[in-house]
Amino acid sequence: MELTLTTPTVLFSAISLLMLAYTNRFLAYAALVRGLHDRYQERKETRLLVQIQNLRLRLKLIRAMQIAGITSLLLCVVTMFLVYVQVQHVAEFVFGIALLLLILSLGILIWEIQISVNALDAQLNDLKE
Repeated sequence: MELTLTTPTVLFSAISLLMLAYTNRFLAYAALVRGLHDRYQERKETRLLVQIQNLRLRLKLIRAMQIAGITSLLLCVVTMFLVYVQVQHVAEFVFGIALLLLILSLGILIWEIQISVNALDAQLNDLKE
C-alpha cells in the first residue's frame, strides 16, 4: 500500500467533527461547574462538592481527548508534508502515530462517557430515595 497525499486528508473532516463535539462537551461542563460552584457558595452541601469533583475529572479527560485529537491532526499534516517531499517510510510511520492518537482520543471519549453515565445514574438514584 502506498501512502498518498489524499490518505491523511480523509481524517481531517472526522477529526474536525470530533473536536467540535469535544468543545461542545467542554463548554457544557464548564457551565455546569460554574453553576454548581455558585450553588456550593450558597449552600455548602457535600453532594455538590462530589459533583464538582466528578466534573473536574471529566474536564481533564476532555482536555486529554482534545490534545490527542489535535496532535493526530497535526501529524496528518506532517504526513502530507513528508509524502510531498517523498520521504515515504517516515510518512507512513508518522501517519501510524496519528492513527494511534486518534484511537487514544476515542478511547478516552468512551471512558468519559462511562463516567458521565455513572454520574447521571447516581443523580437518578437520588430520586428513588
